[in-house]
Amino acid sequence: MKFVRIFLTILAYIFVIAGIILTGLYRWNNKEKKDLTDADRKQAGGQYIKLSQGITHYQLGGPATGKVVVLIHGFSVPYYIWDGTYEYLTAQGFRVLRYDEYGRGFSDRPDITYNHQVYMQQLNELLTNLHLQAPVNLVGVSFGGKVARDFTCQYPQLVNKVVLIDPAYSKMKPNTPELITDYQFTIHSDKRAESQVEDFKYPNRHPDWVSKYKTQMQYKGFTHALVSTLYNYPSEGKAESICLNNTHKPTLLIWGKEDHTVPFQYSDSVRSVLKATFLPVDDAGHLPYLEQAATVNPKIAAFLKD
Repeated sequence: MKFVRIFLTILAYIFVIAGIILTGLYRWNNKEKKDLTDADRKQAGGQYIKLSQGITHYQLGGPATGKVVVLIHGFSVPYYIWDGTYEYLTAQGFRVLRYDEYGRGFSDRPDITYNHQVYMQQLNELLTNLHLQAPVNLVGVSFGGKVARDFTCQYPQLVNKVVLIDPAYSKMKPNTPELITDYQFTIHSDKRAESQVEDFKYPNRHPDWVSKYKTQMQYKGFTHALVSTLYNYPSEGKAESICLNNTHKPTLLIWGKEDHTVPFQYSDSVRSVLKATFLPVDDAGHLPYLEQAATVNPKIAAFLKD
């Protein structure tokens, strides 16, 4: 009996010590120390609008009479991912909108479940409140391609044309409990930030990419938005592509041939169910419009002008 008590006491100490260590690791690696304030937003620039789930950070430019183009960013890199393309399209006479999805960049990080409805509602409210003339053209990269597909399927009357750039294909709900994934995301936050350059074939050409990404990591709610999205808004690329195809919207599919994030081979799967103009891009990874801007941006503009 005495041996059992000693064993249980030792076991309890082990659990306590393990808990202290795990908590310490979480607190040490947790970069989300700040609340996002108006002062932060003022320093960041851009424009802001209050929607039903909070403030959305956006930029709207180009001639007021131009065809409307909405640029939708990927899973975690906010709207600066469209630097270059945004300026190019506005110079071509388009009315261009780019925005930060909830939980990213300088948009609010509401404590909600990040599901299909949240992403659809944000974009729909943004178009409505900014009084943008429908139908609009959607351009989505990676996860933004999923949002573009889903939005077109849900609101086909609001969409004219769709451009998908290395779109998210298949990302199923993780098998581990959400709390554990949240913990893993937090303690490996620096590694996740540094891994963003893997989207490029030539990461050395984008030396400030990681530091720009880390800016948003200091604000509370960033990790929750990413993890909640993983669990509540999984990608089903084939089904989403079939749905988009059934809307009969003109679609341009662009894919970097050396994409290791969403491998180029998935383009065959998408094209098997989606009728689209296809632009494979040589010498480019997951973000071909950045690595081969001189090739890709004019193709996007020409497609949207026709």
